[in-house]
Order: sequence, then C-alpha cells, then structure tokens
Amino acid sequence: MPYCQPTAARVRALLRGLTTLVLCLALAWGPAPAVTFEPGVLASYARQHYGAKAGRAVESWLAMLTQASGLEEQEKLRMVNGFWNNALIGGEDISIWGQVDYWATPLQSLAKGAGDCEDYVIGKYFSLLYLGVAPEKLRFVYVRAQIGSQSIAHMVLGYYPQPQAEPLVLDSLIDRIQPAHNRPDLTPVFSFNAQGVYIPGGKRSSVDGIGRWRDLLARMRAEGFQP
Repeated sequence: MPYCQPTAARVRALLRGLTTLVLCLALAWGPAPAVTFEPGVLASYARQHYGAKAGRAVESWLAMLTQASGLEEQEKLRMVNGFWNNALIGGEDISIWGQVDYWATPLQSLAKGAGDCEDYVIGKYFSLLYLGVAPEKLRFVYVRAQIGSQSIAHMVLGYYPQPQAEPLVLDSLIDRIQPAHNRPDLTPVFSFNAQGVYIPGGKRSSVDGIGRWRDLLARMRAEGFQP
C-alpha cells in the first residue's frame, strides 16, 4: 500500500477520533462523580449570600474534601461522617428555619452551623458522591430510633458496599460508623437515593415523588452544584 501524506483535514479527523477514544477510556476506567461543582464558585456563593462566616465554613468543608479525595473508600466515609457530625449542632427545623420540615442544602447547613437529622445526611451524601462513591452504594434511610423510652422519627445514611450487603450506618447521634446489626435501636422504615425509593417487600419507585428532594436539588443547582 503506497504511503499517503496526511492532509490537515485527515489530521483533524484523527485527533477527533483519539479524543473520543480517550474520553471513552476515561469513562470506562474512572467514572465521573455523580455530583460536581467548582469549589471557588461555591465558596464565593456562600460568602455573597450567607456571609463571611459561612464562607469560612464552606472553605473548611472543601479542604476536607481535598484531603479525603485520595483515600480509600472506608476512610472517606470516616472523614465525611466526622466532619459533618462536628460541623453542625443538632436542632429542629422549626427553630432553625421556622418551618416544620425543611431540607437544607449543604451550604445552608454550614451557614447556620446547625441542622436536623436530614441535613446531616444530605451533607454526607453529597460529599461522598463528590468523592466518587458510587450512587448505588448510598441511601437516605428513614428509621425509628429508640432513645430511652421514646421512639422518634430519624434519618441516617446507609452505605451498601454491595447491592444486597448489610449497610454501614452513618449517624448524627453516634459518631462511630457501625454495621446495621450493631444498631438494634434503629428500625428501618424505607430508604431512597437518586435512583429510587426502596420499601421493604415492595418494588422500587421513582424518587421524583418526593417533593422535598426535587426542591432540594433545585436550590443546590442555584448555588452552583450540578447534581
């Protein structure tokens, strides 16, 4: 076969093909995180809309994410769980937001320095997604928590290393991450993530039916998240 001198058009076509190949390999070898954002954009938004103190709190969160990015997955869980449990003071939505039930964005929670159980879980969930933990491994889990003689509605983050595996529980009430069988004080009711709602013994349904979830994502997009 005779040698052909490549034309400029042929070179451009070859480069386009190589770019496509590189992108395909990148997707195959290392999937992109399920939530993305520009750190500088988030910090700037927090300062402008929530004040200087909020900006510093967000910068501390971003620094933790940078530190955790190269760690093994179990260490990511530990760092994220510890950060959020220390960053917020537990409270009720009616006291924090003047509403009976409000799901705050991570920036809003950091700006207040306070949150209820859902807000801890939201912060942990989106932190771990940003760090590359697969979405199917994480679920918001509604439970009944036995505290003394009281049974209260509560939410924790469940981490499922395999689809049918027993989850690890990331909780705002207890700092230590434990497998579910070590938490007899928690009785699961149902769970959900971006992929659906899971009810024991029932079929998975769409998460779009949870209005507060849709509202949360809309407010996060306005702040600069891309969930």
